[in-house]
Amino acid sequence: MPRDIITLQLGQCGNQIGMEFWKQLCAEHGISPEGTLEEFATSDADRKDVFFYQADDAHYIPRAVLLDLEPRVINTILSSPYARLYNPENVYLSKHGGGAGNNWAAGYTQGEKLEEEVFDIIDREAEGSDSLEGFVMTHSIAGGTGSGMGSFILERLNSHFPKKLIQTYSVFPNLEETSDVVVQPYNSLLTLKRLTLNADCVVVLDNTALHRIATDRLHIENPSFAQINQLVSKVMSASTATLRYPSYMNNDLIGLIAPLTPTPRLHFLMTGYTPLTTDTEVPTIRRTTVFDVMRRLLQPKNMMVSTPTQRGVSHCYVSILNIIQGEVDPTEVHKSLQRIRERRMAQFIPWGPASIQVALSRRSPYVQTPHRVSGLLLANHTSISTLFLRTLAQYDKLRTRGAFIEQFRKEDVFRDDPELKEFSDSRQVVHNLIEEHSAATRSDYIHWGAQPAPDDIRQFKFLNFLLDIFRTFMFFGKSYSVTKTTFCTFQMFVSKFFCKISFFNNV
Repeated sequence: MPRDIITLQLGQCGNQIGMEFWKQLCAEHGISPEGTLEEFATSDADRKDVFFYQADDAHYIPRAVLLDLEPRVINTILSSPYARLYNPENVYLSKHGGGAGNNWAAGYTQGEKLEEEVFDIIDREAEGSDSLEGFVMTHSIAGGTGSGMGSFILERLNSHFPKKLIQTYSVFPNLEETSDVVVQPYNSLLTLKRLTLNADCVVVLDNTALHRIATDRLHIENPSFAQINQLVSKVMSASTATLRYPSYMNNDLIGLIAPLTPTPRLHFLMTGYTPLTTDTEVPTIRRTTVFDVMRRLLQPKNMMVSTPTQRGVSHCYVSILNIIQGEVDPTEVHKSLQRIRERRMAQFIPWGPASIQVALSRRSPYVQTPHRVSGLLLANHTSISTLFLRTLAQYDKLRTRGAFIEQFRKEDVFRDDPELKEFSDSRQVVHNLIEEHSAATRSDYIHWGAQPAPDDIRQFKFLNFLLDIFRTFMFFGKSYSVTKTTFCTFQMFVSKFFCKISFFNNV
């Protein structure tokens, strides 16, 4: 039975990304902008119900909640050809319409004031779900609404739905260019605390890397927000492909997240996608193979986070999941993994299994692509901490001067905090996060800070070992007579243990 996922879109960035995501999903499932099935959409091999539900007249409605404190972006959505797709009761705009002024504290304070109205919408959507598995949130950490109100909603989601998973697609600011948002380092740090303590998985989307990919890989001289958001929508679509086109593994959110996040704090993921093309570009890759796609996914230039992942640096992979779509023979995957292992193309942690997980997913029959094979990488890599380190350095520059701090003091959330302990607490959480990623590169990590416990690490190693065995059975299922039911049952069993290890140890 499919498990339902509710998408929460916050602020300008979150709603723009969300709009592109729903466009992509509609195209892949043969759903028109009005929510009706296209005449050519005759396949029943997909799971539309994970992200959509059907109204009484049988048209499809996204399980989405659109939230913003200023009307511009949502008004654009509601005046687009997709306006009738959304449930109008799930769209919330602040009555004041003034926004959060790119101020985390203003966004958080308004979130507190609007809690009852916002959670009436979320609760109603959750109650209408037959089998809710979790929430996916899209937002930016640099502005006011996505960071401040997003932080508040993350905290409240944990208290309202303690047993549901929370995954975010979080856009990090371009740290290499001067920003119009002068308090961006404050906003980012305060949001990072909530992402660390309240999210089960954070997919990091780095604006610096996204612009680099658009200019260097797609040859777009001045990429627009729409073009960048299309890149993000491809990542979101591909990362949910195994949920919507299920096969042997990773066919629910816990099965996707748990093997990638073996310890509670190491839940920040980076992504890569190949091959990338635009609608107007002539494809530059003439022939794609599984090995070629998997090799390219490990190259830093295809990563959507501007951090060093190549061999020779002090960082390493904690876990890797490649989602491969297209015409793929499982034996081709097995041979590709062997070649990658022989060439030592990826450096892994010394305290866990050195393995690349591969999920094979069907493609939509309604979206044409010039490539035989495409792939998405979801990776837990310790170099993600360099992004946090740059955020911390920018914060320290502002904080030591006390610059722009009065903009935060005047908001309700800081009125009972004259010493601004929230800032120091957030800094400590982010500092500890950086330290933990550094410790994870060492073999003594299992003893570092006594978290996670050594027993958990042993379970993690053992269960990954068992998964490797069953993956081999999956590739050669006919020879070993391993049925799909047997494999899925075992995978569910292992996922539950991973869930126990990864989420219930969170403190």
